Amino acid sequence: MSDICRSPPVAQRSAGTARLSCGQSGGRTRLQRLYQEGSAKIRLPHVADGPLEAVLINTSGGLTGGDRLRWAVDIGPGAATVVTTQACEKIYRAASGRAETDVRLNVGTGGHLAWLPQETIVFDRAAFSRRLDVDLARDARALILEATLFGRRAMGESAEFGLFRDRWRVVANGKLVHAEDFSIGPEIAARLRHAAVLGGAVALATVLVISPDAEARLDAVRTMIGEKGSASFWTIGQTGKLLARLYDTDGYSLRQRLVPLVRLLNGQAGLPKLWSL
Repeated sequence: MSDICRSPPVAQRSAGTARLSCGQSGGRTRLQRLYQEGSAKIRLPHVADGPLEAVLINTSGGLTGGDRLRWAVDIGPGAATVVTTQACEKIYRAASGRAETDVRLNVGTGGHLAWLPQETIVFDRAAFSRRLDVDLARDARALILEATLFGRRAMGESAEFGLFRDRWRVVANGKLVHAEDFSIGPEIAARLRHAAVLGGAVALATVLVISPDAEARLDAVRTMIGEKGSASFWTIGQTGKLLARLYDTDGYSLRQRLVPLVRLLNGQAGLPKLWSL
């Protein structure tokens, strides 16, 4: 038998790319262009009024080592769009390599973006890297949320080992206004138990608001967060930045606080439809 016959099979990897462009027309935000390839799909549920709502779907059902997803959203001047996901994104155990997600968001002058994906669930021995790049033009506003669960306690699951990396870069009116790099692993559970990290909690979320009037909501945000988290505000150039961190013992408890927080920060648009199902 030849060496080729004895070689182990190569695991199939999923890949997907989707791009959405929208603009203002006739007093409403409307779809201009939509491109989707592979496992990345975008659906636009009917919304009677308010911003355009886009739902991102990964048809592969989750990510594991070697999988790649690419999302891009372009919002024209004066347009408003809410982007969410069909379900929580699951990051499964990686036999080799790591899963990667790349997100690029651009908002034109006076536009508004609410990036509100449902939670990312990291399973034991997963390897995942996410990159989020946001470019906001003059007077553009953004609400950006990412929530992560390291295991599911209700299911008796724990992310003991693995790798999780998250990189954010947010530019407003040509200036870098927010940059962060979060990395944990290979001993995820042990690190999370440190008092300086999460003190044993396994659910965390970062909420970022870029808006001139963000400071007006700081006190209300702090009240909703309570003792399990914090929030701060800075004035940067001609805009403001409100940054909030939340953590909790499990995903359900975290969402109970995230839901009213998103309602507050997203104004009349409120929650994406799929969040309330």
